[in-house]
Amino acid sequence: MKGRLAGKIALVTGGGMGIGRACAMAFAREDAAVVVTDIQSSEGQETVKMINKAGGEAFFIKADVSNSAEVERLINKTVETYGRLDYAHNNAGIIGTNDLITDITPENWDQVININLKGVWLCMKYEILQMVKAGGGAIVNTASNLGLVGMERRSAYSASKHGIVGLTKVAALEFGKVNIRVNAVCPGTIRTPLVDKILTENPQREAWLINRHPIGRLGTPEEIAEAVIWLCSDESSFATGLIMSVDGGYTAQ
Repeated sequence: MKGRLAGKIALVTGGGMGIGRACAMAFAREDAAVVVTDIQSSEGQETVKMINKAGGEAFFIKADVSNSAEVERLINKTVETYGRLDYAHNNAGIIGTNDLITDITPENWDQVININLKGVWLCMKYEILQMVKAGGGAIVNTASNLGLVGMERRSAYSASKHGIVGLTKVAALEFGKVNIRVNAVCPGTIRTPLVDKILTENPQREAWLINRHPIGRLGTPEEIAEAVIWLCSDESSFATGLIMSVDGGYTAQ
């Protein structure tokens, strides 16, 4: 039995670990061919190896999503290889430094905004141009629960993720009539390798975060991946401009 996305082409940015890796593997499980991109070659190539070992089809392209020329090359290479682009999961992002607004440096601020927000805009810019030519497609952006609420010492991160929410809504309005759907997922705290490392260094922070999630635990990358797959599939064909919280109830409080 073929998967829900059989014969389709999917792109995942930040696909080298965590949510991006889980989503890339979920696309492959549903029989889409997957283009994995990341700024870290070894991690991205490992994701491709995992997909290929499981019987899926994938290849890796290194790209910095904050660089316009590299993003344009990424999308062009995808289309040169497969002829089109059906789905995109714009997931690449960083947390940034743990500083008060008055302490964060302009350099740190710019780094977070350039990767998290400008990167999503650049990816959508070139993805949508190809999807218009192909007659449609679906895009899912990774925002955050901190794109809906604030948190102390996360000003740049929260600002970037609030920006993604806005970009998602505008893109959905601008391109809905040409059969392109644009949605976003807003994960709560997810047990990625990076988050686990941070929380291991500060066990009290982990307990605090768990208590902030009414479901009583942190999320897994696979749980976010299932939401992304649904938003790309025909099962969500009437959903666009949706900002989906997958956060264990964090923002319901």
